[in-house]
Amino acid sequence: MATLFQLVAEFFWLVVAGIAAIGFLGRIATPTPADIAHWLMFAAVVVALNIGFGVYRTRVALSDRLYVIRAVLAAAIGTVLAYLVAKLLPGGAVFEENLAIAAVFTVSGLFLLRHGVVLPLIGNMRPHRVLVLGTGMEARMVEASLASANPGVHLVGFFGLDKVEETAIASHRIIDRNRSLEQAVRQFRIHEIIVAVHQQRGGVLPLRELLDCRLNGVQVTDLPRFFERAMGVVPLESLKVSWLIYGSGYRQGWLRTSVKRVFDVLVALPLLVLALPVIAFFAAWIAIDSGGPIIFRQERVGLRGARINVLKFRSMTHDAEKDGKAEWASPNDPRVTRVGRWMRRMRIDELPQLINVLKGEMSFVGPRPERPEFVAMLTQQIPFYSVRHSIKPGITGWAQVRYSYGATVEQAVRKLEYDLYYVKNHTLLLDLLILLETVRVVTLGEGAH
Repeated sequence: MATLFQLVAEFFWLVVAGIAAIGFLGRIATPTPADIAHWLMFAAVVVALNIGFGVYRTRVALSDRLYVIRAVLAAAIGTVLAYLVAKLLPGGAVFEENLAIAAVFTVSGLFLLRHGVVLPLIGNMRPHRVLVLGTGMEARMVEASLASANPGVHLVGFFGLDKVEETAIASHRIIDRNRSLEQAVRQFRIHEIIVAVHQQRGGVLPLRELLDCRLNGVQVTDLPRFFERAMGVVPLESLKVSWLIYGSGYRQGWLRTSVKRVFDVLVALPLLVLALPVIAFFAAWIAIDSGGPIIFRQERVGLRGARINVLKFRSMTHDAEKDGKAEWASPNDPRVTRVGRWMRRMRIDELPQLINVLKGEMSFVGPRPERPEFVAMLTQQIPFYSVRHSIKPGITGWAQVRYSYGATVEQAVRKLEYDLYYVKNHTLLLDLLILLETVRVVTLGEGAH
């Protein structure tokens, strides 16, 4: 609710900023329907970019500095896109003349709106009251996640279980057991119970009380669904085979596959055409900088374990793997060339993979394809790793926009949790969100190696 309120408030201000710009410059007395339509388009573009830049993400609160940086980037990119669209639509002359001053009003107004209206109102909204069932390490993980959540969520406390002695929670946060679970829910006006217990057999859970709470309108959420909702991951620590089999999602029907293929072609083909000057520039730079092959072909694992040759601009030296042994890239890797550092920072080295997408070997959005040597190792060490191969790999993905570059088994585990979320929930809307977030990652140079 808080996120929706912020989104609507900022959309409204963006429209007002455009009309205010017209009045500020004294261009016309009254905006026409065409003028208002253009400002609505401008507002929609900037809000969409703000979503991609994570401005409305509730899991982690943005500092003022990060908010301003991302708002400025969204306004700058939105201004350019809106200007190009206005050139194609009729009645855009007034819009184009006032766009620059509107962009200034946009950034300054959004910052003032955030501090003067949005944050105070969100703070005064009725909080969503949560009770965590359990006091072990799983409960501690939930506590850490909720600590960085938006102010609309209030963690009331933790309810211990008779058959679980493990305690990782401060004693003052644990509710006194002189009452039943149902009584505690009523007393503290709980809206949601999060079941933070991994081992649930042997009568550990008070199932009858949980059912009564559920029938009285209290939401009951297990660990996988909580982390999926709160963090956009499917945590391996709480994942069971039965959840993969019986849980919602993980459907790979023909309609979903067909829509994704159409989306891939509609995105990859125009982008490849628009990127041709960039491709030509960096191809020439590679040839001048280090000579040798410009395009690097590397075997990766694709859909259902099939081997594919992924195309990339060569960003490393010719002898990067002298002994033929696969190695993960590391921070400030000495094997990366000068032009390679620029390409990796801006993800330019991935552009040739648009050809892989058009050939149908990859999607634009999906889990990043790994080398067969790494896949063999990680499949042995990480449970459920092969699930990520149930859909086509992608140029960008949920793990790429939400997690940094991974070069260890532990980091591969964290990335897999994001990949499992995408495999379970991938839709056209999620693909569009990932594309918007990819703009943020590329613009800010996040996670590049």
